[in-house]
Amino acid sequence: MQSNPAILKYANIVAFILTVIVNSLAGSTTLIGGQDTAAVSDKYPTLVTPAGYVFAIWGIIYLLLGVFVVYSALPKQKGGDFVSRIGWLFVISSILNIVWLFVWQYEILSASAVIISAFLLSLIAIYLRLNIGKGRVTLGEKLAVHLPFSVYLGWLSIATIANISATLVAYSWDGFGISPEIWAILIVAVVLVLTMLMLGIRKDIAYALVVVWALVGISVNQSNTNVVLATQVGAVIAAIALVVIAAFVGLKRRKQRK
Repeated sequence: MQSNPAILKYANIVAFILTVIVNSLAGSTTLIGGQDTAAVSDKYPTLVTPAGYVFAIWGIIYLLLGVFVVYSALPKQKGGDFVSRIGWLFVISSILNIVWLFVWQYEILSASAVIISAFLLSLIAIYLRLNIGKGRVTLGEKLAVHLPFSVYLGWLSIATIANISATLVAYSWDGFGISPEIWAILIVAVVLVLTMLMLGIRKDIAYALVVVWALVGISVNQSNTNVVLATQVGAVIAAIALVVIAAFVGLKRRKQRK
């Protein structure tokens, strides 16, 4: 049964506002769990945790999501096809975001790892439903709908890895006898492969830019020479791929115009 787009639009607005409020409280006060979000992260340092400044990307994400909810509520959107395609997934992702903040602040790390994974899956579902990078849409929809979720998914992909890594550190996981340094390099390699796939299949430049931002942040935050080198090489490769894909897309569009 398909939900009423008008109801979904209002639900999305309410979900967005509540998410911003709770995130603001979690990030700038100690009202939730007696500490802020960064304090918990600092307690469980890992080799794949980005520098603190990198997390400022949340401000950009919420700005873009604000554009999304306003754009989807505009009268000219009428039935809002993209709103119907997303369905209740945005509301679900917002609820998971809020719940995650509480379990993270209270240091229930095993639960936080499960919740952020579900959070990530909800964004993947939105991404696929919108057919980002493949479907033809207007420039307005691309900037106000596709861009926000590309950036959101890109960052949450990194945040999920950092969260799971912190959880494993908290439980003193031995890494199956493999050193944390090797695990960090393997994780960077996997992230790089996934980013190349997103660029190659979806031509998603925004997603890749977020990954480059995170890799540079990981490099800045680490003192381990091999991990720093791995993240720097990964960032350079991703950046080069970005330029190549951007040039390819631009050339293709010029040919189409001619």
